[in-house]
Amino acid sequence: MTEKKILGIIPARYASTRFPGKPLADIGGKPMIQRVYEQASLILDDVYVATDDERIELVVAEFGGNVVMTSVDHQSGTDRCAEALVKISEIEDADFYAVINIQGDEPFISPKQIASVADCFDDEATQLATLVKPVTSSDDLFNPNKPKVVLSKDNRALYFSRSPIPYLRGEEEHQWTEMHQYYNHVGLYGYRADVLFEITQLAIGQLESAESLEQLRWLENGYSIRVEQTTEESHGIDTPEDLENLLKLGLI
Repeated sequence: MTEKKILGIIPARYASTRFPGKPLADIGGKPMIQRVYEQASLILDDVYVATDDERIELVVAEFGGNVVMTSVDHQSGTDRCAEALVKISEIEDADFYAVINIQGDEPFISPKQIASVADCFDDEATQLATLVKPVTSSDDLFNPNKPKVVLSKDNRALYFSRSPIPYLRGEEEHQWTEMHQYYNHVGLYGYRADVLFEITQLAIGQLESAESLEQLRWLENGYSIRVEQTTEESHGIDTPEDLENLLKLGLI
């Protein structure tokens, strides 16, 4: 009997406008992609890097990781995960009922955060899952690079926006974080396998076009996104400067 499992996939591109070759950036003697892989492997038995570049493929193979080559044409990590799932399912004798999309630029991602998303799929009704983190500063609240999320009472995402939502009418903006609990989105996704294939066939809608947030495409088409909360810091790296700042924190 084929075993049912959760698959961790780390999409990794070499080409990056702000940080070319980012997955191979050295962090304390290890490439970034290896650090992400090792963190994910602490909680998931099956982890693969999905890349479109032979240099990344070689490095992953050298440190003993699982890697699969995917198309250079994918517009998002979600699309890359869908192709990787097909290829990995042909390699592994397993029934992967859910996929966790682990960001390749978070070398110190917490295994607990990955577990929080994976555990959502213990409920067969879960279609998609992600994480949010309470906002504690006005800088985060009004930073358009840190998307905000509003939640339903049963912890489903109602909407994502680069703007602060909800708008507190009649209140001074510097007091908003004291008067309402806002949430930032943490870019860690889980997909039920069949739903992953469905959402990658959807056309980009008006909401995604407006905010440049792919999860709005899913909401606009009626999919449900379950949300779990985390208080742990994430340390995404978008630029060489981000990497320098991260090293200054003394995490390695």
